[in-house]
Amino acid sequence: MVKIIITGCNGRMGQMITDIVKEDEDAAIVAGVDIVNNRDNDYPVFTDISDCDIPADVIIDVSSANGIEERMDYAVDRHMPVVVCSTGLSESQSACVKEAGRKVAVLKSANMSLGINLLMKLVKEAAKKLADNGFDIEIVEKHHNQKLDAPSGTALALADSINEEFGDRYEYVYDRSQARKKRGKEELGISAVRGGTIVGIHDVIFAGTDEVITLSHTAYSRAVFAKGSVVAAKFLKDKDAGYYSMADVMV
Repeated sequence: MVKIIITGCNGRMGQMITDIVKEDEDAAIVAGVDIVNNRDNDYPVFTDISDCDIPADVIIDVSSANGIEERMDYAVDRHMPVVVCSTGLSESQSACVKEAGRKVAVLKSANMSLGINLLMKLVKEAAKKLADNGFDIEIVEKHHNQKLDAPSGTALALADSINEEFGDRYEYVYDRSQARKKRGKEELGISAVRGGTIVGIHDVIFAGTDEVITLSHTAYSRAVFAKGSVVAAKFLKDKDAGYYSMADVMV
């Protein structure tokens, strides 16, 4: 049984994780932390993480980037592994998370979905077989009309997973409207679509002569990210100090 503390427990993602863990015989939420305690949860909720004195195995952090330093200090002080799902971290905040990984087990990934992390492995393998055989690589990502950043962090992570296999030879191209020229062989195009309530669609296109292979992932609900965070928490229990990612979970 993995005992979990959720920070950001009363937010949308925190409540999704709460619902998922209710149906999981191998996990239990023993406490939550949120700046607003306005829900009737089955576990105690603290408005300040420093007040949380409930023993646990792992923290799942789905709070905003604000206060990440205090949450990492809490994890380190209590020698408690932490799954970091917070997004939009600054360089200094990311450095803080990595520093915590020298003292406790920390897992941070651009996308917590198991399917996306499998896709990252698959695109690496596909690129190794196809890139040097005349196939161009393009990534198209689609999200809802409220998403602020473009391209998505997941699209960039997919591109990076390919580029790492080739010594960073690819140049990322986000907009071809200003340049009237043929596509370069070492370009990797990344395009963003925004509309409606699309949760997340990522297509990695390998376009060769007379044939096209597309590897695609569609998220129909944010619950896929919540499920992944619970799987990550189970993985992280009793792990040695280190900086982990969902790629380690997928091994």
